[in-house]
Amino acid sequence: MIEIQGLSARELHIDRFVAQPDEAWCIIGANFSGLTQLCDVITGEQVDFRAELLRLPTDLGVCSFKRQQEIFEAEIRKDNTDFLDRIDPGTPARDFLTHAEDYRELIDLLAMGDALDRGYRQLSSGQSRKLCLLQQITRGVSCLVLENPYEGLDQPSCLELDRILPQLWQQGLGILVFVNNTGDIPHWCTHLAAMHDGTIALQGPAETMLPAVKMLLTQQPGRFLVSVEELRKERLTADNDTTSPNLLTLNKGFARYGEVEVFNNLDLSVNRGDHTLITGPNGCGKSTLLQIITGDHPLCYTNDLYLFGRRRGSGESVWDVKKRMGIVSPDLHRNHRISGSALAVVVSGLFNSIGLYVRPTEGQQQLGRKWLQRLTLADKAGTAFRQLSYGEQRLILLARALIKVPTLLILDEPTQGLDEPNRVALLDILEQIAAEELCTILYVSHRQDEYRSFFTQHVQFT
Repeated sequence: MIEIQGLSARELHIDRFVAQPDEAWCIIGANFSGLTQLCDVITGEQVDFRAELLRLPTDLGVCSFKRQQEIFEAEIRKDNTDFLDRIDPGTPARDFLTHAEDYRELIDLLAMGDALDRGYRQLSSGQSRKLCLLQQITRGVSCLVLENPYEGLDQPSCLELDRILPQLWQQGLGILVFVNNTGDIPHWCTHLAAMHDGTIALQGPAETMLPAVKMLLTQQPGRFLVSVEELRKERLTADNDTTSPNLLTLNKGFARYGEVEVFNNLDLSVNRGDHTLITGPNGCGKSTLLQIITGDHPLCYTNDLYLFGRRRGSGESVWDVKKRMGIVSPDLHRNHRISGSALAVVVSGLFNSIGLYVRPTEGQQQLGRKWLQRLTLADKAGTAFRQLSYGEQRLILLARALIKVPTLLILDEPTQGLDEPNRVALLDILEQIAAEELCTILYVSHRQDEYRSFFTQHVQFT
């Protein structure tokens, strides 16, 4: 199925790797282990390498964050909203599939039956991920490469995926899975490899490799070297109006796309210190709710919504609203399509913009560099954001959200693409931020291992 010998690229050196057709492989690695580079070589995303031998399937299917981004950007280029009297919903999801009628059972198992009649831009991030997977499978490929396939999926979908993939493998579909977290290693994989420092440090049958792999991965350090004492000092220079304890009130909130109702009759109140966990299945409206709150959805003006003591739509601009927010979301990540360095993206959090359109002061640039140092990414300051790995990009966006120590920190699945040590380190610093009352946190997650005790209220969609 796959054979690699003597492969050398920047930060990547593989002596030998062979995946036979009757083997289901999982390759795991931390964010800076070389895992992304190896995945890019196999999927054809990276071409700057040398190899004594590289044998790959000719009809390879790929489901990755990069492929999802390619679909998203293609949809943006086809957006006809300016010529319509409504928001263009995008290409019907059904049109991405080949012979969808032959895969009805698979589509239903992934709870995508109703979603196929929606436009691509009406799908949640989890639904778009499932659509990417279905697109590749329905093409009839002989081998499937999956990068973090469980990221962004609700628990029932993860369980169904763990039923579907081994069945497809037993029917002859080659499968190669790349993951960052030991908890995401599929139980059905027959073989396991672990990346470390740009090499395959361990590989072999899964049952014999698993203990050593877990030990290797859990020994990796997280990159959040952040002191709450420093954040407290930086918060003193930020805009933190404390006159109103209420940060957010939504009365009988609703959301819909055309005639399709997403949620209705939702009451939500968030006061200072009401750190709120938001959970629910893919497509139930969690991300839409946050977009309404942040002003990135047109229904923010038709809902009965109060932010920082002021009714939404009473004359304030979106910039007035966002100056007291720090945001990380799949939607924000997708929309960072512009050119710009890692440092520029971090500093842009002070201006609430995607990209920098004013020259930052020396002090603002120094603060941005300090955040890169806190994430041990100082050497990436001048690197183009889009040239970073997905995990590195997510760390940069987290720094962008935290740089101004905002009143309201809105995090929609912020740990997507992060390895286990970085996920734990992020949640640890959020717990300290909550304890010190530096920010009030709204947090969307599908992962039950992220449900920390500092969340004081839980909004559960059905």
